[in-house]
Amino acid sequence: MKVVVRIVIVLAIIWLAMLLTGYGVLTGSSKNVAGMGLQCQYLTARGMVSAQYLHTDSGIIGVTDCPVLKKSTEVVDNH
Repeated sequence: MKVVVRIVIVLAIIWLAMLLTGYGVLTGSSKNVAGMGLQCQYLTARGMVSAQYLHTDSGIIGVTDCPVLKKSTEVVDNH
C-alpha cells in the first residue's frame, strides 16, 4: 500500500511541475507531406499538444527526430 501511495505522490509532483513550467513529454510522432514534415504529439498537464517540424534525415535543415520535451505556449501563470 505504501508503494501505491508513493507512486501517486510522485505522479502528482510530476504533473504539478509540468503544469507550472509548461513542458510536455513526447508521446508519438509521424511523418507527413512526403516525408518532409514531422508531426509530434506531446502530453502536457493541460492535455495533448501537437507540433509540426521540418524533417530531414541529415538534420542540417529541420530536425531528424522529435525533441523529448517541448515547452508549450500555455503556462498556468501567464495571463
